Amino acid sequence: MTPLSAGGVSVGLPSGWEGEIFNRGPEAGERSLNTPAIPAPNLVSEGEVARNVVHLANFALPAERGDFGSGAVEIMNSGAILVILFEHGPESVDTPLFARTGVPQLTVDEFDPQQMQRTLSGQSGRQIFFNEAGRAFCLYVVLGGHRQRGVLVPIVNEVLRGLVIEPVGPLGS
Repeated sequence: MTPLSAGGVSVGLPSGWEGEIFNRGPEAGERSLNTPAIPAPNLVSEGEVARNVVHLANFALPAERGDFGSGAVEIMNSGAILVILFEHGPESVDTPLFARTGVPQLTVDEFDPQQMQRTLSGQSGRQIFFNEAGRAFCLYVVLGGHRQRGVLVPIVNEVLRGLVIEPVGPLGS
């Protein structure tokens, strides 16, 4: 396992996987496909909370990609996995959408081609909102092959079991 850590989020990447953790201030809005990732550590003003975006994949991630995988999902083959962890602000932690506590484990039956941000032939996805360590996250997982989900979902869960989220304060401290 190759360790990847920034902004209070760490994970061990299996052999052949790559990943990136970047963050941005709450005023920046969603990063577009043409905006390169901003590497961690934090690039926000005092008193603001950095919001992390984590991309993990078992294929080569393109340098330019959107927060929810645009630019990457288009190049996925049937055995590809893309795991995205998108952090929301602290105001979201106590809302009903983020009521689920703890990093989820997924089941094969949860994946559906209709859960994709944008439907792509053969692919399926799963999106879950949760809180961990006083932080709110959206987990979005894309499988390159819906028919391969029986093999791919256990691999996703192995990666998720290694995900550690620590409490952070302003400026990611």
